Amino acid sequence: MTTGVPTAAAPVRFNPFSAEFRRDPYPMYRRLREHHPVHRTLGMWVLTRHADVRAVLRDRTFSAGLIPRQIARQADRLGVADTRRLQRLSVSSLVFTDEPDHRRLRALVNPVFTAKTLDALRPRIAAAADDLLARAHADGGFDAIGDFAAPLPLAVLGDWLGLPADVRPLVGGWTHDIRFILEPGLMRAEDLTRVRAVLDGFHAMLADVIAERRARPGEDLISRLLAARTGGGDRLDDEEIAFVCVMCFVAGVETTASLLGNTVLALAGHPDQDVLLRRRPELAAAAVGETLRLDPPLQLTKRLATRDVEIGGERIGAGDEVLLCLGATGRDPAVFDRPDEFDLTRDTRDHLAFGHGMHGCLGGALARAQVEIALGRLHQRLGVLAPIPGPDGDPVWQRHSFIIRGLSRLPLTVRGTG
Repeated sequence: MTTGVPTAAAPVRFNPFSAEFRRDPYPMYRRLREHHPVHRTLGMWVLTRHADVRAVLRDRTFSAGLIPRQIARQADRLGVADTRRLQRLSVSSLVFTDEPDHRRLRALVNPVFTAKTLDALRPRIAAAADDLLARAHADGGFDAIGDFAAPLPLAVLGDWLGLPADVRPLVGGWTHDIRFILEPGLMRAEDLTRVRAVLDGFHAMLADVIAERRARPGEDLISRLLAARTGGGDRLDDEEIAFVCVMCFVAGVETTASLLGNTVLALAGHPDQDVLLRRRPELAAAAVGETLRLDPPLQLTKRLATRDVEIGGERIGAGDEVLLCLGATGRDPAVFDRPDEFDLTRDTRDHLAFGHGMHGCLGGALARAQVEIALGRLHQRLGVLAPIPGPDGDPVWQRHSFIIRGLSRLPLTVRGTG
């Protein structure tokens, strides 16, 4: 009988491209964490211990600016010309910037993402969830991803930005294309050309909306970004506002959908925890936190060392790339007891699923709110959700990304009312 966990004698072969890793990366994370936590492979260092990953995330001498460099390098290698707007998007995005640019953008964008703003969005999130469930549920079962988790964040963001109704059906496809910038090394020439054209179209649409909001401001996100000022009078220009909006979709849609899908899958696979959540709906936040710890949507992120540093007895040199396995940190037994169990009663505050330090995810609170509200609406409207028996009911993990862990299909059936 095999357990799925490599034996101590087996060599470490970290391969994030393998089908086995895609299905379940956690046995490999465990192997690395126990036997080779600072692992050199594929031209980079791979870190899997919570303490090591947290330390790098806090250390501002590790640069987050790898993606802009990789986009420029890939465009040059593939001979794709005129990627200037694509490169400007990457170098002016919070997630890819270092100081002092990062501090400036945070000062302008942070005040827009307030708890008060999030509270105002909650009724809209509930309404969007109810609308999707009303349209999706039929014949006693539905696909929790295609019918619910994937369209929910698109609907919420489209509403918050006040996008025209005629473009909202297009934004999901645009977002899927542009998100390739998160993994530039995977792009072929045709991918890069397509992403460049899609970004141009997305930007043109947003430019029109920004001009309209300047003339007639409201309470939407774009109006708030137009009004944002620092104490010194600094403001975002129109292109920067458009880029903030684009990155809200690129960084927020797939991760939120995956977080919701992974949470629903965990609850469907742990009926005792699902029953507990039904009895105590106030544990919705705990259910989301436990999924972020146990099976987070963002599995991997990279940093670039800008100085020589020692981690775990290994010398990491200036210019070395470091792969941080966020997905491994939530199962580190040095931090979490019974790390492979799904338990809504545990304290998950130390998880690193939304990063840590100055690059902690700005949209994390919005993602959590969407999933918490969505779980409540699922329970209230559909009753007990359970996997469909047989291969037709098997969940299908997405295959287009190596950094995101999420489902592309999760068929469920409804059993009673709970």
